[in-house]
Amino acid sequence: MKFSIIVPVYDRPDEIEDLLRSLAEQTDKGFEIVIVEDGSKKTCRSEAERYASALDLQYFYKENEGRSIARNYGMDRARGEFFVFVDSDCILPPDYIEKLRGHLQQGDREGLPPNVAPRLIRFFGGPDAAHESFTPTQKAINFAMTSFFTTGGIRGGKVRMEKFVPRTFNMGFDKHVYEVVGGFREMFSEDIDMSTRIRQAGVNPVLLRDVIVYHKRRGDLAKFWRQVRVFGMSRITLQLLYPGSMKAVHWAPALFVIFAVAMLVGACFNPWWLLPLGLYLLILFIAALVKTRSVKIAGLGVAAGMVQLFGYGTGFIQAYVWKILLRHGRDEAQEVEMRRGK
Repeated sequence: MKFSIIVPVYDRPDEIEDLLRSLAEQTDKGFEIVIVEDGSKKTCRSEAERYASALDLQYFYKENEGRSIARNYGMDRARGEFFVFVDSDCILPPDYIEKLRGHLQQGDREGLPPNVAPRLIRFFGGPDAAHESFTPTQKAINFAMTSFFTTGGIRGGKVRMEKFVPRTFNMGFDKHVYEVVGGFREMFSEDIDMSTRIRQAGVNPVLLRDVIVYHKRRGDLAKFWRQVRVFGMSRITLQLLYPGSMKAVHWAPALFVIFAVAMLVGACFNPWWLLPLGLYLLILFIAALVKTRSVKIAGLGVAAGMVQLFGYGTGFIQAYVWKILLRHGRDEAQEVEMRRGK
């Protein structure tokens, strides 16, 4: 089986250099990489040409239409039987392809008795982690996005409050799934939308815990704030598209914002109101310290956790009021529904 690793790129030549280097070091060479430059002003053409002799590489430049259209463009031109998606700000461990191939060959045995044949894996997702070369802020943001205490472990953690949903920083499916379901729709949280549509087509994802990527994410907390606010707002759009898809874990950041503000107001009259918030911050610090083994990164992890919760929570509240309570979101949902998946 040949894999096609499809990567949309926009103005990130430095990041794609690190990704290509990690791909050149793979122990299993049975893959191609399809880079789709989505109208970048700073192209990665020279980086792609530099690795053309070391990798089976296709490079395409197209006008800017968005990352979803770029992924679909890449799938239409991919030569492999299994499509793998990673972001341009990812680094792959040397055994990424080797481990992925091993899982696909062995199949999924979770919950099956020994005498029953394993299920074929047609759709997978994997977790992300912080590489040792990342900056302290990047490591702190990675903690905030993967910790059970901030996101409920929904991004591939061992303890989760919701079914695992593959994300485009580390996911893949076979070519037949694409032919049946269609491509990504140009929208925020397009990977959750795609994963939902694949589930509805009867193909369930398999979480491959050891098939990880190192995900750089945002470089500073201001950019991280803008990103997670969009995540919070897009969750409401997903609820309009898929009624009943919103779970308790998605409400958690909004409820945290409401209670945190209430505690801060209450502290103006009685400082004991801050005790629950203080205990939570202490738990967050200890969790970050255990994971990162760095006091500095743990402190940044607490700050990143607050950005994650307040950013997502305020975006969620704003969109909930505007799109659901005031009923301004139905036109947007209908527009998304009409967009072609290919």
